Amino acid sequence: MRIRVFSDGEKLASGATEEIVGWLRFDPSHPNIGLSGGRTPRRTYQHLRTASVPWRQTHLWMVDERHVPPGDPENSGRMVREALADHVPATFHPVPWHDDPNQAAAVYQEELRTILPAGPGGLQPGLVLLGVGNDGHTASLFAGTKAIEEGHRGFVANRVHSLASWRLTATLPLLVAARRTIFLAAGSEKAEIVARILEGNTDCPAARVSRSARDVVWLLDREAASLLSLSELR
Repeated sequence: MRIRVFSDGEKLASGATEEIVGWLRFDPSHPNIGLSGGRTPRRTYQHLRTASVPWRQTHLWMVDERHVPPGDPENSGRMVREALADHVPATFHPVPWHDDPNQAAAVYQEELRTILPAGPGGLQPGLVLLGVGNDGHTASLFAGTKAIEEGHRGFVANRVHSLASWRLTATLPLLVAARRTIFLAAGSEKAEIVARILEGNTDCPAARVSRSARDVVWLLDREAASLLSLSELR
């Protein structure tokens, strides 16, 4: 595992872009990226618009989605389109909309089978870009929900009672199979959970992914890293 700390959000976005571009150039045989929603990734996606990478060979897909129609302001795929996918010639695979969230998840899992190579234990994503919530969730894997214990399927519908909503999400088996996993965290409100995951003892979903994934990089701004007893900024 590597940890990099940046002085502010803009430098964090630049560093994340550098990591993604470097990975695509280093491992061009698996040009697919699992994307997350949220404010912190949005800056990175905007930086990626001008990056020199093989976009025409690259597939972009979502690690999770809210169960809302594509035009809804809360739809993460809409944000990814506006920030990145509409500006580069990559192939974007948004999560489909169906009234039944389980049907939407099943359809998307089948779509992922067409774009992700098969590994020894199932589908193997190339790079996944993840965030972490203040409660330790990542993608839409929340503690205490059924999806966190899913051991076979790669993408499922997940009822999150604390939010009174359905989410569609990649599961632990799919996320930890990625060839590289990048976590992004910014802001002082993330400092406590970041410290618990990286230096403490927690079994939250983000920690479970971080512990089990094969190649993990944490990219933090100074505020998110403020409670870590780690080295100086890079």
